Amino acid sequence: MSTAALEILGLGLAILGWVGVILSCAMPMWQVSAFIENNIVVAQITWEGLWMNCVVQSTGQMQCKVYDSILALPKELQAGRALTIVAAILGLIAMLITILGAQCTTCLPPGQVKSRVVAAGGVIYLLCGLMVIIPLCWIAHLVITDFYDPTVPPSRKREMGSALYIGWAATALLLLGGSLLLCSCCSNKAEENSFPMKYSVPRKPTSNGEYDKKNYV
Repeated sequence: MSTAALEILGLGLAILGWVGVILSCAMPMWQVSAFIENNIVVAQITWEGLWMNCVVQSTGQMQCKVYDSILALPKELQAGRALTIVAAILGLIAMLITILGAQCTTCLPPGQVKSRVVAAGGVIYLLCGLMVIIPLCWIAHLVITDFYDPTVPPSRKREMGSALYIGWAATALLLLGGSLLLCSCCSNKAEENSFPMKYSVPRKPTSNGEYDKKNYV
């Protein structure tokens, strides 16, 4: 696959992952009510996210309430907010950097500078993926631990919501897209090294002003 194709594919996957991070950050379905024991039939479903919690009634009505205090939030929610916001901002910066150094654009002159700019965008995308996966796994671990903890009442048990799965998919796309951008940089270097410049020695005339016949052999 050519360098430009790798860059386009990697950038496309990374942008999809970046959009997924924004959706996962905004969605309130990080934790949802667990239907076990006496909670199998309930009149409402509880959603808990990074920014708000929502209660969905059996009639279809939904009421959401934004958290009142940031400092009163659990540590995992505070960390999740910070890391996902920073990852979203870095994803936007990485997209602009990658477009700036892409082979299909003329913002920079062709050469090693473009490859290094694309590689920087790929590294930032990889960093975004690592930053997003930390709060996802943290909250998922807490949900699973509380679910199997016998001391937690059934009404307080939660299950992993769809926002976690969207976040994991977005993380995979970010890591894959960043890796492809780095591979495109290596591929570009390999293409440049495979076509070395060849210089021919100029023919020297003989003493009588004519070129030596051996220069034509």
